[in-house]
Amino acid sequence: MTAGLIVAILLAYFGLLIIVSFFTGRKADSETFFIGNRTSPWYLVAFGMIGSSLSGVTFISIPGEVGNSAWTYLPLVLGNCVGYAVIATLLLPLFYRLNLISIYSWLGTRFGESARLTGAFFFIISQLVGASFRLFLVVGVLQLALFDSLGIPFAVTVFITIGLVWVYTFRGGIKTIVWTDTLQTVFMLVSVVLTIVIVCQGLDLNFRSMLMMVRESELSHVFDFDWHSSHNSVKQFLAGIAITVALNGLDQNMMQKNLTCKSEKACQINMFSFSGMFLLTNILFLTLGVLLYDYAFRNGIELPEKTDDIFAFLTLNYFGMTAGIFFLLGITAAAYSSADSSLTALTTSFSIDFLKLNPKDNRQRGKRVWVHVGFSFLMFLVIVLFRELNDSSVINTLFKAVGYTYGPILALFAFGMLTRYKVNQRWVPFVCFLSPVLSYVINCNSEKWLWGYHFGFEILLLNAFICFVGLFFVRLKKI
Repeated sequence: MTAGLIVAILLAYFGLLIIVSFFTGRKADSETFFIGNRTSPWYLVAFGMIGSSLSGVTFISIPGEVGNSAWTYLPLVLGNCVGYAVIATLLLPLFYRLNLISIYSWLGTRFGESARLTGAFFFIISQLVGASFRLFLVVGVLQLALFDSLGIPFAVTVFITIGLVWVYTFRGGIKTIVWTDTLQTVFMLVSVVLTIVIVCQGLDLNFRSMLMMVRESELSHVFDFDWHSSHNSVKQFLAGIAITVALNGLDQNMMQKNLTCKSEKACQINMFSFSGMFLLTNILFLTLGVLLYDYAFRNGIELPEKTDDIFAFLTLNYFGMTAGIFFLLGITAAAYSSADSSLTALTTSFSIDFLKLNPKDNRQRGKRVWVHVGFSFLMFLVIVLFRELNDSSVINTLFKAVGYTYGPILALFAFGMLTRYKVNQRWVPFVCFLSPVLSYVINCNSEKWLWGYHFGFEILLLNAFICFVGLFFVRLKKI
């Protein structure tokens, strides 16, 4: 693809999002920004959440990772689906009946302001660094593929892209996100399905023979019961449940969309429907991974050393112009559907939890807009900082480190829902900061201390357990 074509595609893409934001943002007030006036159709929310749940990193990583771990990722996804059922039956009714805007408000009601601010702080740090990291990877690809050749500095590229996100989110907020997520999900799924069709044509496979080939492939085995392995199926399944509850059910970014539905029942239908579509989408990505490796093997293609590069490498070099265009749209959609909803959720949490803005008071709209501007600028600074570090191992370590911050959030909600104890508020921040540190130390030394055991995603469970125990030690009398 030429530079001119790439620019045209990106401009058309963002132009379409801005048009959507124009219609969804008309007559928007603060309640529109925060909760979409609770008028979102459940099916629209469910479909759009696929795009926001699969970041640009996931979009390019899952197919390539099949070469390393086959389909052992699937038990994690099955655990995710169980986690979504937990969210639908336990968390959504609680949040909806309390008419929450920021879900961390419940921590304030249950334990006091210290717990509320601690939960919101951990979310803000996690979301700011995580969203910036995911956007950094995609902007980096675009910079190398296009903007370097045009003489545009990296910082300017980042400023423009975040500026575009701000433009289509600052007015309609979560109401706009619900619609743009739907559009972005379409681009992502079309990219994956189109690539599967092209690969099948190249391998002379029909639908039935494709299913047989995938089923018989060595790359499609699902279960790993090696206790020491980080891909152990039991560990993956349990971790999938915990990850979903913590990173979706207790994450303002994901839950804010659900709480825009018209009723509690609509919220629950949305969550169960999304769960099924999420499973099918991941199976599509895994199927694509098997097909990509088989295509490369049959055609004697030498693949890149990094598995994350395989999907892009084959699509852009072997599958033709149409596949390349939709791959670019797919990865852009995956990246920005995560970034735009993160920016909106960050603005919401800080406005409600720290500034305590009243969403029904439109006189406070100016403060909310400035918070939105502030987080856009912070995201810009973090991405530029990643670039200046110029050390992929450091950046990846930092990204993994912020994942530890969801452990205390999970523990706070679990302790609040499973016990009747109050806690000493002075000790809550200390316990919540200590548990990720202890978890990280244990994770680094697990093979030496735990007879060769290697933690995978289930480190989140250990993190939450340590924090839960800590909260038990600083408990007060029962309610």
